[in-house]
Amino acid sequence: MLDKRQFYINGKWVNPIEKNDYEVINPSNESTYAVISLGNKEDVNIAVNAAKNAFITWSQVDKKNKIDLLEKLSSIYYSRWDELTETMSNEMGAPLDWSSSPQTSSGYDHIKDFIKRLKEFEFEKKFDDKSNNYITYEPIGVCGLITPWNWPINQITLKVIPALATGCTMILKPSELAPLSGMILAEIIDESGFPNGVFNLINGDGAGVGTDLSNHPDIDMISFTGSTRAGKLISKNAADTIKRVCLELGGKGGNIIFSDSHKDAVREGVRNIMSNSGQSCDAPTRMLVEKSIYKRAIEEAADEANKIKVDIASKKGNHIGPVISKTQYDKIIDLINSGINEGATLVAGGPEKPNGLEKGYFVKPTIFTDVTNNMRIAKEEIFGPVLSVIPFEDEDEAISIVNDTSYGLGNYVQTQDKEKAKRVARKFRSGGVYINGNSAEPGTPFGGYRQSGNGREGGDWGLEEYLEIKTICGWE
Repeated sequence: MLDKRQFYINGKWVNPIEKNDYEVINPSNESTYAVISLGNKEDVNIAVNAAKNAFITWSQVDKKNKIDLLEKLSSIYYSRWDELTETMSNEMGAPLDWSSSPQTSSGYDHIKDFIKRLKEFEFEKKFDDKSNNYITYEPIGVCGLITPWNWPINQITLKVIPALATGCTMILKPSELAPLSGMILAEIIDESGFPNGVFNLINGDGAGVGTDLSNHPDIDMISFTGSTRAGKLISKNAADTIKRVCLELGGKGGNIIFSDSHKDAVREGVRNIMSNSGQSCDAPTRMLVEKSIYKRAIEEAADEANKIKVDIASKKGNHIGPVISKTQYDKIIDLINSGINEGATLVAGGPEKPNGLEKGYFVKPTIFTDVTNNMRIAKEEIFGPVLSVIPFEDEDEAISIVNDTSYGLGNYVQTQDKEKAKRVARKFRSGGVYINGNSAEPGTPFGGYRQSGNGREGGDWGLEEYLEIKTICGWE
């Protein structure tokens, strides 16, 4: 068991003001993996004060020096690849191969891409050739960064690296369920030589440290990734101080599979939702299948789900691990049972645990057919390896069903008709569209519409989230 009770504040590892131990559970075996501390308001105040003082000088550091520090950070990150991989496998249940790629690799890719974007970004420029107006981009200030457990280092690097690159200072609160990879990044930042107070880390829960960060008068921005429910609370807490709030929230993605899609489209859709044990906000959890191929699609989907192995995270191989916690497990099983009770047809998986895995939070890859869009399993974000299959008659009906949700993060379409794919993509009400299994490249913007959040992460858009825009009149 690891003892990780300290916080990283003002360039040092320090004890919390008050003892408040919290056990980090390994979801593969339900044993205690590490003990951390949950911070309080006084811990937050100390960290915010350190960040506020550091901002005075860090905000003025030139781009070259920031690039040099980030390049060093990138090199140290790479040297600790295996440690990050093993840590995330233990803390959030990702099998070792999946924990290495894409989990650890995604963080590295974001670091490298933000360095590239920073090198190219213009922080000052004339409005146009004939104008005497001048536009400057300046760091917004002290940032509170609150990150989730399902893609721990991915989401941390999507926030911390652009905040560093733009000259902001920050307090990171990683998820208390999977905080250890964030603490490794704190060690990497320390070794890289960033000035004291620029980066600070406090562990805590949403009701405690999360609330203290979001309503703190000296924090200029909150960037949060997590549930829509928590995002609403953060927005309310931040309202009195009029701070910027960037939210990346839940999703209920649709995957339209037309009759002219390629032969593996259904199986790819099943593997997509089951990866990361279904714990991805942009997962295509509703598969819409054209009626002419519906029967075949059901057979393929069930067969593919039954081929997916479930096992403990410490093993290498192409399997899925447990879900993160007992709370999450209970929620998923409740939703599976609701699907059965509401009349959907269970063709794979179910509420029982996989054979031989009674210990740990394991869920079978589960598929429902004959689902209607008003069932709970079609409306609510399950965040587990559960897929709902819905039939449709034509293109317009499919688009209508996909858009009939309060979410709008990622949607998918499978067809060999390129013009139809583009037509459908334009009509989706979502921040991302994935055609025929193509994925987003590093540096593209990620974020959602409606209750999937606001703002964008990645690339120049990710840098701009941490910048204020100033117009100076009469520059020349």
